[in-house]
Amino acid sequence: MDKILLFAGTTEGRNLAEFLEKNQIPTEVCVATQYGETLLEEGKYLHVHAGRLDETEMEQQIQKQQITLVIDATHPYAVIVSQNIRRACSRTGTEYIRLARKETDASWKQEMEDVTEVASVAEAAAFLAKKEGRIFAATGSKELSAYQVIPDYQDRVVARVLSTPEAVSECAMLGFSGKNLICMQGPFTEDLNVAMLRQAQASWMVTKESGKAGGFLEKLRAAKKAGAKLVVIKRPGERSEEIAEDQKKENLYAICDEGQIRSLLGKRLGICPKRQLYLVGIGMGNEKNRTVEAEQICQSADLLIGARRMLQSVKTEGKAVFESYKPYEIAAYLAEHPQYETAAVLLSGDIGFYSGAKKLYDAIERTEGLEQMEIYPVSGISSVVYFCGKLGVSWEDVHLLSLHGRKQNLIDAVKYHEKVFVLCGEKDGIPKICCKLKEYGLGDVKVAVGTDLSYEQERIVQGTAESLMKEDFAPLSVLLICNPDVKKRIGHGLDDDLFLRGKVPMTKSEVRSISLSKLRLHKDAVVWDVGAGTGSVSIEAASLAKDGVVYAIEKKDEAIDLLEQNKRKFGTDNLEIIKGLAPEALEGLPAPTHAFIGGSSGNLKEILEVLLEQNPRVRVVINAIALETVAEAMQCLKSMAFTDVDIAQVSVAKGKKLGSYEMMMGQNPVYIFSCTGGETV
Repeated sequence: MDKILLFAGTTEGRNLAEFLEKNQIPTEVCVATQYGETLLEEGKYLHVHAGRLDETEMEQQIQKQQITLVIDATHPYAVIVSQNIRRACSRTGTEYIRLARKETDASWKQEMEDVTEVASVAEAAAFLAKKEGRIFAATGSKELSAYQVIPDYQDRVVARVLSTPEAVSECAMLGFSGKNLICMQGPFTEDLNVAMLRQAQASWMVTKESGKAGGFLEKLRAAKKAGAKLVVIKRPGERSEEIAEDQKKENLYAICDEGQIRSLLGKRLGICPKRQLYLVGIGMGNEKNRTVEAEQICQSADLLIGARRMLQSVKTEGKAVFESYKPYEIAAYLAEHPQYETAAVLLSGDIGFYSGAKKLYDAIERTEGLEQMEIYPVSGISSVVYFCGKLGVSWEDVHLLSLHGRKQNLIDAVKYHEKVFVLCGEKDGIPKICCKLKEYGLGDVKVAVGTDLSYEQERIVQGTAESLMKEDFAPLSVLLICNPDVKKRIGHGLDDDLFLRGKVPMTKSEVRSISLSKLRLHKDAVVWDVGAGTGSVSIEAASLAKDGVVYAIEKKDEAIDLLEQNKRKFGTDNLEIIKGLAPEALEGLPAPTHAFIGGSSGNLKEILEVLLEQNPRVRVVINAIALETVAEAMQCLKSMAFTDVDIAQVSVAKGKKLGSYEMMMGQNPVYIFSCTGGETV
């Protein structure tokens, strides 16, 4: 069985030590100082040694303990120590792995207006010796003597070092004490860094590029907030010729991050730790509204994931954090970092109410390396529950919509539901909604708007849609729309007299009903109505496909005007009117699931070709009166890739009162062709 020697001078090193002890892997851990020893707890399988070792002592330790694998998890700037470890491994023929802390993405430089990069602390001190202003040095105590070249360094330089007797004594000997010395153990939050910089009245901050684990981003953002210029010590480069020489020796040398090392150890030692992922609904954001279960998970998780707003609502000090709200980005991060055995993804409100949980489930299922991850949902308080509670309104009969990053048929919902709850996330979203309600004759409906729910600045405003059109609200808002005058939904077959038609031809009620039945619409259908005329088919199709969209294509100006009027009259906001002649007017439209052709202007074959190209399984209904159109339709359905072909001729006679008699008046017979894209017949 492997016995491991771990040089653990970093957070990642301590994490690996705990991982090895937990999985019962015999491990000798070396730390440079007594303080480092206090941060690691010895266990049955874990033995800790404090004190710096030279190259010979490292070699002796490897041989004495019969070590088969050495993991170098020392600090990225401990170049000499790493070289000594590698040489000791080379001479003893021991496998060596270097833990490489990931460098911070170079985009951080764009956040700072004034950054100076140098190769060493000595170079930083030489640079600052020529500058004015106080200096906050966050580079540790080992190289503090370099700052002595700065004029009046004892007054100008404030040093932050570890809180060990050795560090304090060394600093005092160099002239750093009292208000110019801060002794603390990290990690340091952004706010704490800001407070220290302001207390020190620092014009400059000196730091190493210590990566995410070393709190580098927190330091640079703090410097920006505090108005301090940044001097960054670049990471020392490994000696490429030495690495190349070592790698020739039976592949003894490898560079891996913490996640890769855990994965490697898992495969090598047969370790298969169970990982747990919690999807946590954190409610409105105020911690007082968070459930006890959610709070406990946030406190115990190894890793917290979420958008910045989510992470700001919980305590993240001392925890690993990944800022993201994108499902596949989150899944990829979890796969790349198996060291986090318990992770929590923070989602606003309740995870079952318009949250990212649904897409995240799918992303995790499709991501390699997460097959063993167990997922636990944790409910929170949703905005609809909270807001309706505040208004004293029951919510079991509320129709739910989200206009936050998506498009939905709000007008249809308000027309046919007494209560509609809407999530809004767009700038000026509430006034736009209220204006649209008025446009469709719903300006008198009652509207309640809520912003910053659960916070001290919570705001709830009530009025009519018309009265709130010019009010200013935060982008992230919710609203409850109450319409006491709801309509009853009719499937299809509206009376012809209900439509505004002028002199434009219209598909009559009975033919329209049969045609729509043949079309087989579903609620989220995407429909092309080619040759829409007054829009009688478009209007009824839009009502049936209430969560979809209908594109009415029409070339005549008079018909376009009637389409606009009928759209407003019937409140079909999911009807889009396209002016032009098909097939040219079809270019750029979303692929249809269904198409109705009431007029083709002699271009039937070309229109059908476009339909099949856009969706080979499109459902099509064609109405024809002229025999030439009937013949063309027959020929197209025989020669093109359509199946499920059905042809019906409909002759309708309508009663009309003439004096004291009721006479039946015949209408033009209509041929109704219906088919589905598929195999060629």
